[in-house]
Amino acid sequence: MAETKKDQSHTALALRVAALEKVVELGADRLEPELLHRATDVLARTGARRELSAEHTVIGFFGATGSGKSTLFNAVVGKEIAKSAARRPTTSVAQAAVWGKAGVEPLLDWLGVENRTYMDEDATEATEALNRADVPVTVGMWNKIRKSVGHAKTEEATGGLVLLDLPDFDSVEASNRVIVEKMAQCVDVLVWVMDPQKYADAVIHQDFIAPLASHGAVTLAVLNQVDRLDPAEVPAVLDSLKLLLAQDGLSSTLVAAPLAVSARTGEGVPRLREVLGQVAVAKNAALERIDADLRTVGADLGRQDGGGHPRGITLENTEQLEAGLYAASGADGIVKAAANSYKLHAAEKTGWIATRWLLKARKDPLKRLGLHKEHDGAPISKSSLPPLGASQKAAMSTSLRTFAGDVSEGVNEPWSHSIRDSARTYEDQLPSEIERAIATVHYDAGKKRWWWQVLNVFQWLGIVAALVGLLWLTGLALATYFQIVLPEPPTVEGFPLPVPTLLVITGLLLGIVIAMLGRLVAAAGHRMYARGITRQLKSNVADVAQRAVVAPVEDELNRLADYRAALEQAR
Repeated sequence: MAETKKDQSHTALALRVAALEKVVELGADRLEPELLHRATDVLARTGARRELSAEHTVIGFFGATGSGKSTLFNAVVGKEIAKSAARRPTTSVAQAAVWGKAGVEPLLDWLGVENRTYMDEDATEATEALNRADVPVTVGMWNKIRKSVGHAKTEEATGGLVLLDLPDFDSVEASNRVIVEKMAQCVDVLVWVMDPQKYADAVIHQDFIAPLASHGAVTLAVLNQVDRLDPAEVPAVLDSLKLLLAQDGLSSTLVAAPLAVSARTGEGVPRLREVLGQVAVAKNAALERIDADLRTVGADLGRQDGGGHPRGITLENTEQLEAGLYAASGADGIVKAAANSYKLHAAEKTGWIATRWLLKARKDPLKRLGLHKEHDGAPISKSSLPPLGASQKAAMSTSLRTFAGDVSEGVNEPWSHSIRDSARTYEDQLPSEIERAIATVHYDAGKKRWWWQVLNVFQWLGIVAALVGLLWLTGLALATYFQIVLPEPPTVEGFPLPVPTLLVITGLLLGIVIAMLGRLVAAAGHRMYARGITRQLKSNVADVAQRAVVAPVEDELNRLADYRAALEQAR
């Protein structure tokens, strides 16, 4: 059952790591670079630590100059491994005491620890070293480690241990602080060694403990050199230390309550050994450290999730965007030109034949714009549309900002900014896209309509009747001139005028009346035609708005939703 729970823990951790990787991926180019860099570092360390020995627990001793950290390290180990002297700084590199050699070297290589002392290389020496402390070693978890690992039974060991003595974090040597900062991010358990004089020092609390406040489950505070205090003062100092740790944000879930020890006299050292032994045998400190790292960076990433919910894309703001782009495109002018072209072609087909030639002098408005040619749905590569002016581009940009601002309302930075930016993804290409949308409309202003054909037939009937009448009258006039006797032209009953005269008058009147009727019908037809062109233009502009503005914004909103979902899983 225990193994099952362990496997479940590893599976859950793997899922959280994968979710956090997705969070970092989705937050790229949106979140603060420093935060992304920190999250990436956590993922890299997590991945590396999970690949290394899970049997070993790495415990680092951290302390300021003069805290007696190295002396305490030697007292815990029972062997003079770390250098301790009055000269400061004494420790300039990490020193390792290792129990359980099998599988530990890749872990030490990753930590960058070269100075290594293997406590179980010689079983007798290791046992004697552990018993050579000034006070006896208590029977407990530490002895279990000593018995299982110290006698070189590495394959049967219930836990491996790596104790690290690290340089002073307030060392005058800048390289020492670099080592400490790196190890504070990599070790499984952090042991903060403090002395009665500097336990309240701001450097250790502000620079190290407070930033790792969520790591209480893998943190232990040790008050060393209590032999310098009056025994009655120790409880008060420990209470003061607990208060400072609480102010740093450390909860009650520490590895253990702060310990009072003296490396010189051995006071409290057995209890410290026992606590560290329990941590090592449990073999869950590495997972708890990773868990704390993930929770910390997850909380930081959570503060970058935009807070509230964006209003999102609605029918109202989409229609407002489309109307704004349509107005800025100058499409109304195109509709007017198309309607005038329609009226011109209608007049050419239904106007009085005697005056139609005058219409040839009027240029087709669509032809002036390069939109007169018919197409079969294929994109028109070139038109003579005037480029959008500065005011039109400004109006278009205003429409984009208004739309993006409405969509992102309710969400905070950095996502409100990224949503607004997504609306302007294709802003530079928008004028050409709008021009293409205008150019690909099926204008068909010159396409023959059935009623043009009908009225045109009547126009020709009228002109033919007038010509027949004129020729008849001309023939009669010539016959009279040459004194040729011809019968009188017939008349229509009820009309005093002869038939040829009636033909001329009727033909001319028919042409004029049909022309006037054609203008009336054309006026109604051109309004219907203009509405049809307007619908096509608005539809095409709406397609551009959807493709170039709405779709990128929708993608960004989906990205935010995915970010939050992955963040929730990572938590």
